Amino acid sequence: MPKILINGKEIEFEKGMTVLQACELADVEIPRFCYHEKLSIAGNCRMCLVEMEKSPKPIASCAMPAAEGMNIKTNTTLVEKARKGVMEFLLANHPLDCPVCDQGGECDLQDQSLYYGVDKSRFIENKREVSEKYMGPLIKTQMTRCIHCTRCVRFATEVAGVPEIGAVGRGENMEITTYLEKSMESELSANVIDLCPVGALTSKPYAFEARPWELKKTESIDVMDAVGSNIRVDTYNWEVKRILPRLNNDINEEWISDKTRYSCDGLLKQRIDVPYIKKENKLQKSSWDEAIEVVVNKIKETKAEEIAGHVGDMVNLENSLAFKKLFKEFNSDNLDFREKKFYINPKDKINYTFNSSIKGIEDSDLIILIGTNPRHEATILNARIRKAFVQKKIPIYSIGNPGDLTYEYKIIGNKTDDIKKIIDNESKISENILSSKKPIIIIGESALELKSGKYIFEELKNYLINNNFITENWNALNILAQNASTVGLLDLNMISENKENNFVFFDKLRSNKFKLLYLLGSDNLEFRKENEFIIYQGSHGDKGANLADVIFPSAAYTEQNGLYLNLEGRVQECKKASYPIGDSLEDWKIFNLILKKLNKANYLNNFETLRNDSINSIKNFSKIDDLPKKIINKNDKVETQFYSEEVLIKKLDYYYTNSISRSSKTMSECRQINVKLLKTGTSN
Repeated sequence: MPKILINGKEIEFEKGMTVLQACELADVEIPRFCYHEKLSIAGNCRMCLVEMEKSPKPIASCAMPAAEGMNIKTNTTLVEKARKGVMEFLLANHPLDCPVCDQGGECDLQDQSLYYGVDKSRFIENKREVSEKYMGPLIKTQMTRCIHCTRCVRFATEVAGVPEIGAVGRGENMEITTYLEKSMESELSANVIDLCPVGALTSKPYAFEARPWELKKTESIDVMDAVGSNIRVDTYNWEVKRILPRLNNDINEEWISDKTRYSCDGLLKQRIDVPYIKKENKLQKSSWDEAIEVVVNKIKETKAEEIAGHVGDMVNLENSLAFKKLFKEFNSDNLDFREKKFYINPKDKINYTFNSSIKGIEDSDLIILIGTNPRHEATILNARIRKAFVQKKIPIYSIGNPGDLTYEYKIIGNKTDDIKKIIDNESKISENILSSKKPIIIIGESALELKSGKYIFEELKNYLINNNFITENWNALNILAQNASTVGLLDLNMISENKENNFVFFDKLRSNKFKLLYLLGSDNLEFRKENEFIIYQGSHGDKGANLADVIFPSAAYTEQNGLYLNLEGRVQECKKASYPIGDSLEDWKIFNLILKKLNKANYLNNFETLRNDSINSIKNFSKIDDLPKKIINKNDKVETQFYSEEVLIKKLDYYYTNSISRSSKTMSECRQINVKLLKTGTSN
């Protein structure tokens, strides 16, 4: 490895590194504003100046490639003078409004001016003023603070893939703006707030809510989709004020979607805080004792085969297991979690996980999308696909039309016949797959909802097995789950099926064979209610609560500890950041109340035991935060039937996917803007 001398210390570095990166290897901190490790190099702030031997002037370390034999000094008088000069220029036009700036306490400019600023400025001219820019309901602008680092511009272009922000003007008169003075359309738009080092771009919903040092910070994971983005939940007293990303290069890197970031204002809206009982066709407030009494009496008078349960999209593993144990006491196995009839084979873990892994997308050399729109179904995963496309220009194909995905792809068909041709090696794409080393096939729920859903999955799986693309070294088979609870519930086998019928629960539901239906956080199940007695247990007064005869108030995901399995099958821990409101209880505690009333053995009163049981139920478990063990089972061949039909990718109402986001004022504003753009024809 080549070597470089930094402050008299010899350091080995990898070829292709910059001087700044080499300095970091030597534990030398270099101040910077424009440089960011996930973005291209701009080299326009000049704060990272260092002294290089034989160079007549300081060099920008972020833009200078490191080379063998370089002698770099970062602590000389010349370097200090240069950095102070740069800082003086940066502060010349800055309004210095730290007391009223939401970036205060988390501002790079504020921190670095402490070390490199001067006590007074030599500039006596008037400071420039820049008019505020409109960037939508999420981003608050104060562009007079802008130092032209262009991080936001590069992020929108390179990472988000929606080049909506740019610079107009030159020199001191340069301004950062959206090109058409309209709301940003990217689902990753608010990440520019984290990237902005000076407070020119801050969070509009969070404005003046709290100061950063007043907030309690809890490391957790997101449940708005199945990606499992690592997040930090910031609370003031017991109220969630904001959600920020945590660095995890295996999953979300340092980005989160706008829905993950801003749906948190829906946590306190439309909350159910007391039990309700329907009396005279009207829901009325009740006590826990009365509500439990009504439910238990109804359970006692209902046959076991007529009792059913449905688990929602954000229920953690422990509560799901407790729910299954509760139904075991009812002698009922009528349980499911699917909101629509899509085929899934629960017998092997690789049948319902994203086996190539999110990070593995960068290693692939071919991607085929089948009946999925990853931009809306898994925004962060879509950003990873774009990253692979930008860096390696890998070919991306789609069966079905997903719309704008922020990268180039080719539609190779819109019928199941096109999938059959691939399987039968009658398509050019078959040749491309067979000639690739690490292909990725991503199957969406829209494809699995088709009459040919079983054929699509099982035959594609056999095709990949026969061509050695499902091995312990590389698994090309990937299912794109949409909900946070999906993979965990499949590990628990929370699905009603038999050898002939994958949709036993739905067939009984549609024919109204259930007399009692227990909805656990389930708000997206579509069915026609007739005479069913419906129990709804959840945190928000949403679709499920509207159908209910009895309502149990439970805690939201930020108000209880719990495990989730993301779409990769990775076990992740969601941690309690606030407290349940009103009379709300954690789900498993509510089940305890029912069991006690039924005089059943009370085995759910210990959360630790419940967690251990949950971990023991996880297939191929390795450890928390790690991918599951790579175990390939050879299952018996499944009989399938092919139907010729169109592959329609069902449009997801992105900002309204669950009860929390539907309760969010911010998500509602984003949705209204999106609907307006669609109506005016200015967006795809």
